[in-house]
Amino acid sequence: MAFPESFLQELKMRNDITEIVSSYVSLKRRGRNMVGLCPFHGEKTPSFNVYTENGSFYCFGCGVGGDVITFIMKIENLDYVDAVKFLAQRAGMEMPENSYDDSMSKLRTRVFEANREAARYYYSALCSPKGKSGLDYFHSRALSDRTIRHFGLGFADDDWTSLCNHLRSKGFKDNELVAANLAVKRKNGNGIYDRFTNRVMFPIIDLRGNVIAFGGRIMTDEKPKYLNTSDTPVFKKSANLFSLNNAKNSGSRTLILCEGYMDVISVNQAGFTNAVATLGTALTSEQAVLMKRYADEVIICYDADEAGQKATARAIPILRNAGLLIRVLTIPNGKDPDEFIRSHGADGPAAFKAVIEKSGNDVEYRLQKLKQIHNVETTDGKVAYLEAASKVIAEISSPIERDVYSSKICSEFGIDKNAFNRQIMNISKSRYRESTKKEVRKIQTDLNGRNDKINTEHYKKPRSSSAEEALVVYLINNPDSAEEISSELKPEQFQNSLIRRYYEYFLNRIQSGYEPLTNIAADFSQDEASKLYQLLSQSVKAASTHSAMMEYIKVISEESQKPSSDDVASMSPQQLNDYLNRIRKNKQ
Repeated sequence: MAFPESFLQELKMRNDITEIVSSYVSLKRRGRNMVGLCPFHGEKTPSFNVYTENGSFYCFGCGVGGDVITFIMKIENLDYVDAVKFLAQRAGMEMPENSYDDSMSKLRTRVFEANREAARYYYSALCSPKGKSGLDYFHSRALSDRTIRHFGLGFADDDWTSLCNHLRSKGFKDNELVAANLAVKRKNGNGIYDRFTNRVMFPIIDLRGNVIAFGGRIMTDEKPKYLNTSDTPVFKKSANLFSLNNAKNSGSRTLILCEGYMDVISVNQAGFTNAVATLGTALTSEQAVLMKRYADEVIICYDADEAGQKATARAIPILRNAGLLIRVLTIPNGKDPDEFIRSHGADGPAAFKAVIEKSGNDVEYRLQKLKQIHNVETTDGKVAYLEAASKVIAEISSPIERDVYSSKICSEFGIDKNAFNRQIMNISKSRYRESTKKEVRKIQTDLNGRNDKINTEHYKKPRSSSAEEALVVYLINNPDSAEEISSELKPEQFQNSLIRRYYEYFLNRIQSGYEPLTNIAADFSQDEASKLYQLLSQSVKAASTHSAMMEYIKVISEESQKPSSDDVASMSPQQLNDYLNRIRKNKQ
């Protein structure tokens, strides 16, 4: 059973979408709407729109759209029910009792509870005699008992069923443990066993304090060295960061991006509580956008080995695209942050702070790396370096910053600044032309529906689909027209199955006396809701008069009478001739 309509309407009224979005995104007024940089993908030009009149949002860059509930679902990584609870708590509203029976929401709740109990179990095991090897390991890495307790570190013993048995004794079912990825089904289908064994454990905690996953480091030479929770109903590896729950409260708008759990914990223990790490994968654009919510600058603090340097090179453009300033930490003697801090003993925090203060920005880092690649003492090496350096500088959007680096390089190598700047300008123009071509191609394919993964039928039947989409938008904006439209068109006359669903849905809601858009987040997937709000955001391009409505109906009726290509192929000669005669007659 769904939430009462009156409850949802009041919920949205008390949670103004502009106010909600403004707490995550800096918005500026543009006409009747508000615009800002999208919080769901990296961009430099605002394409994220908030429509105050109908309480919706839509991003023309990544295609995400919806209402205030959808926004909270997306930005807080919540399901529908939890997003409603989030907004109700914010507005001081009581949740209706027994109003929503949602199996996925219940499973998410059980997964959260299982993870919390598992974290307690692992910590208890670490502090027990059987966890001595794990505790010794943490102590050997110079972690204090206070730090171990603060991060909730733990130990999974080598008994393959101890956690499963413990959680069963607490009332958890096998399917819940498998859903949480705390347990794995046996290949023969006979029971389950613990996913993590003989590992020190690192709980991963979200921004609301929930344990959402675990990372485990093996205590032997077996592989894999690190094992992480796979994606679950409460955890998406590519969209979370280790210790962001601590870093967001550090009081700093700078984040230190480390390579692994131990680096973060060691840096945190040294007093730098703004450290975070990815979760066993390369940095993603989702994680960069997440960091942008809590920071203006990121200091990349990866290992000095080849893998760490490659990871740094991959991370720089991702962070730049998210609008973040970047510095790159270069730790002396090729050490990782944890090793460096421990090697300096009591002076570790001060030594690490000094390294941070000496860190250069990403441009300086890349230029220095190019010098290591090219032998600038030779003519060929110097030319190769200058050509590569000009490509790096051409990426800088600020004319002043670009001029600073250009002047510095020209002075260092004694070359003509005008010539070097022409090289940079030629590269910039070439990149601009190429990016413009790509953007035009994208717009063209988007307009004809070729890139539409949700509304896949639009491209196959563009005339009927365009009319159907315009009519659905007209119906939403003019609910009083529902009776007239329904008398003219039956749902089966719609050629596009997704738009037909919209049409049936809104007719039913309007004829039942409900507001059209109140329950979209519950009744459609996030992608389907985004597609609907895309149509609404583009409705200004479609005529909204009564005569336009009648034209949409006419087109839909005509298109519904046309046989499909399969039907035409199966026609007899006489049937085909009759069909062609009807077409000619209609055109007269």
